[in-house]
Amino acid sequence: MAAIAIAGAGLAGRLLAWTLSRAGHAVEVFDASSGPAPAFDAQGAAAFSAAGMLSPLAEQEQGGAEIAALGWRSLALWPDIVASLSGTAPDSTPVSRSSSRSSPAPGPVPLRIEGSLLLSHRADLGAAERALRRMPGAEPLDMDALRTLEPMLAPGLRGWLLPREGLIAPVPAMAALHAGATAAAARWHWSRPVDQVVPGALHFADGGHWHGDWAIDARGLGARPPQPLRGVRGEIVTLSLPGHGLRRPVRLLHPRHRVYLVPRSDAEIVVGASEIESEDRSPVSLRSAVELMAAAQSVLPALSEARIVRLDRHLRPALPDNLPFLHHEPGLLRINGLYRHGWLLAPALVERLLDTAGLAAPFLEHSP
Repeated sequence: MAAIAIAGAGLAGRLLAWTLSRAGHAVEVFDASSGPAPAFDAQGAAAFSAAGMLSPLAEQEQGGAEIAALGWRSLALWPDIVASLSGTAPDSTPVSRSSSRSSPAPGPVPLRIEGSLLLSHRADLGAAERALRRMPGAEPLDMDALRTLEPMLAPGLRGWLLPREGLIAPVPAMAALHAGATAAAARWHWSRPVDQVVPGALHFADGGHWHGDWAIDARGLGARPPQPLRGVRGEIVTLSLPGHGLRRPVRLLHPRHRVYLVPRSDAEIVVGASEIESEDRSPVSLRSAVELMAAAQSVLPALSEARIVRLDRHLRPALPDNLPFLHHEPGLLRINGLYRHGWLLAPALVERLLDTAGLAAPFLEHSP
């Protein structure tokens, strides 16, 4: 058994804590946030403000074959991870510092793998076809086939099916990972920002230190410098519309906007934009909100009656090449740069990192 400290309680940090604690290691997690639940204030874990799309085919457009291969591996892993998390008991273990935001009791983690759709208005077919050339595997649908898959979509749209893609609900999944790691004896230290991660040690902003066998840096943007990270802004609108009828994630291929719609439940749907090259953490502007919701309503007309639950935004950590970064040396692991692919890539990257270090077997070797 190794003594392991993880800096960062985002998606990668929680998945690492859950995996390592289940493997029998003594795990402690340190994070600057005041608690494990989301605040939706553009601080803390960016994973809470994600759509949860699992789209290796669509992400080929910019990420290429490497991102697609990691994505397919994660898609193979998520069902077993979710099945393991489903029996986790609610968190009852005290943390080292008081938290103003307690973790919600974990419930089922929604996971659906039924494919996703690419859509285009007729006027935008040229832009759509250029994007599709970088997405091998997209299957064109005639109007009848599109209507059969998603009858609530607006008439006249062109559509393509991306088979075997899926979605996961980020907030329940984050809560379940926290509870699962806690049940396996991981310890959480909130309001404890980490200044530096070095082999076998963490150095804290308050001058304190942790020393053990392994230190893992999963801080996202908190890891700069020295890593050349930048923040890429994402904006997301959560809408309430009982009976909205959308079953699969859809992306609208548009010359200016890459808008996506993701059903979270039969009554909730989220609308977002893939990326904005900005480190602005301020609230969503009127212009952005109107453009997002107008584009979404053009695809799903019933959204005209939806109610706005939340306008959210966050910065996702990206490196200059927009590819993820893994580092391994004795006593030190680093994971970063998951960009907009966090939910798509995290299981495969964590598996690869821990297998390389000899700290945990591949997920499928110890799944139920």
